[in-house]
Amino acid sequence: MAQKPHSLLGKFLLWRAKNIPQDRFVLILSVIVGLIAGLVAVLLKNTTHFIQEIIHSGYLNQYFNVYYFLFPIVGVALTLLVKRWIRVPVGEGIPSALFAISRRSGFIKSHKMFASVITSVFTVGFGGSVGLEGPTVSTGSAIGSNLGRLMHLNYRQRILMIGCATAGAIASIFNAPIAAIIFTIEIFSLDLTLVSLVPLLLASVSGAVTSIFMEGNDSLFHYSSIDPFRIEDLPWYGLLGVFTALVSVYFNKVYFYFDDFFTKIENKFRKLLLGGVALGLSIWLIPPLYGEGYETINALLNGDVLEVVKESFLFQKYDGPYVIMILLLGLVFIKILAAVFTFGAGGVGGIFAPSLFVGSALGFVFAFIIVEFGIGDINTTNFALVGMTGLMAGVLHAPLTAIFMIAEITAGYNLFIPLMAVSTISYLVTRNLMPFSIYNMQLAKRGELITHNKDHAILTLLSLKKVIEDDFKKVSPEMNLGELVKVVSRSRRNLFPVIDANEELVGVLTLDDFRGIMFESERYDETFVSELMSPPPAIIESEENMNEVMKKFQSTGAWNLPVVENGKYIGFVSKSKLFSVYRRKLMEFG
Repeated sequence: MAQKPHSLLGKFLLWRAKNIPQDRFVLILSVIVGLIAGLVAVLLKNTTHFIQEIIHSGYLNQYFNVYYFLFPIVGVALTLLVKRWIRVPVGEGIPSALFAISRRSGFIKSHKMFASVITSVFTVGFGGSVGLEGPTVSTGSAIGSNLGRLMHLNYRQRILMIGCATAGAIASIFNAPIAAIIFTIEIFSLDLTLVSLVPLLLASVSGAVTSIFMEGNDSLFHYSSIDPFRIEDLPWYGLLGVFTALVSVYFNKVYFYFDDFFTKIENKFRKLLLGGVALGLSIWLIPPLYGEGYETINALLNGDVLEVVKESFLFQKYDGPYVIMILLLGLVFIKILAAVFTFGAGGVGGIFAPSLFVGSALGFVFAFIIVEFGIGDINTTNFALVGMTGLMAGVLHAPLTAIFMIAEITAGYNLFIPLMAVSTISYLVTRNLMPFSIYNMQLAKRGELITHNKDHAILTLLSLKKVIEDDFKKVSPEMNLGELVKVVSRSRRNLFPVIDANEELVGVLTLDDFRGIMFESERYDETFVSELMSPPPAIIESEENMNEVMKKFQSTGAWNLPVVENGKYIGFVSKSKLFSVYRRKLMEFG
């Protein structure tokens, strides 16, 4: 008789298995995950804004121009103290979720359910020039993953829970449920099937409803008016698409250059000093770089350019249209520097908000220059909105997300045609110059990126170490035929790795190589393995990904290939086992 579970969770799982079908249970969980992700987004946003309001109020506000320099450094320092207190690594939000999907079977460590939230509050609340979207998605994804593990969901369903958490978080932050679903599908490469779409819909709606219930049905961005799309403005939108693509490439290049630069610095205090001072100086010179920058975006959307530049040290010394242009261009090119300085110093945040900020500033200054010099008569609000789309499409490699995100959060459906045009141009140009987005560059370099190509996705999910077979009898090159025959009599295989005294692979030997002479006893003492062996058709390195392994099988036509690690033999991979494991993973994946 089967033993009944004693724990409350065990009893619940047993009751659930008997009373709730698995597909219906997944739908229920998707609603729960969406609600939790929405609550995390609201909590994180309001806590951060509460800190910012304290900093901006009362006595400190009189001297705030000086504190623009100091507070971001204080915020990053507090973030580092919290990291030290919780004693766990705090990775980047969306890239860490992508890594969990591709390399950890959808399992995310439990500490990620709170680490990013706690640390990002101090980073952004004290003025770090990054966004809250990444930490929110990271926290929600960890909750979805751990809930899936707790409920004994399979790999496919755990990934779906991570996607549901992401959709719920994005929908709650931006009040854009459609864009949240598209973002999840584009970034996480989820299959657009009814099985995955319905849970994403429920989670996205749950996240949006949570935000609306707690904060009201209010858009993130506000503007007084936009002009209807005019066909004569299409060339200007096309040119803006090219500019947003070039700035997107600049965004990515600068991000990864400084990421490598700060990674090489091992001393955390030195990182804080270098990154913090550079961040403080950037914000002191151009105060709108402080924090996420959504207030600045709203000011640009309403054409209130003086509100954006008036607190700058440079504008207080000099004024005029040229100084305004310089400051606006500073918003475009220095915002990404301020973001990477925040990360480099040790801060925690996301690059979603900086990409929106840079896009709106680029679109606005593009239109401002054209109008100021009398080149054309175009609406700065229109171009600020469309500029955000271009940067999102280029930096994130998510053109559909960019279109629907800006259309939803601004209710700007009147600009759907220019949104589509600029997004497409920016994405195509950027993709040609940089094949991978800022989120998946590191995974793509290692061949660990999940894509919409199902064959590639399944190979990415396979682990080389799990398909290595090590039950082959080793032989040495000095072994004679008589000794070799004795080894063959004890082996179940017809393939033998030839290993030297240093455990290095020097060749391979098959039964066919000596079948014709194995019973000629007169040759036992005078024929050696070194004379019979042949070099392998290819050698697999243990750190290679499965796509590279499959290419070697295809190019050589071999059925077995040896695997080495640091030059040492560790086993073989057989094509038959690889296909068998691939088929099992295909069934699990589908």
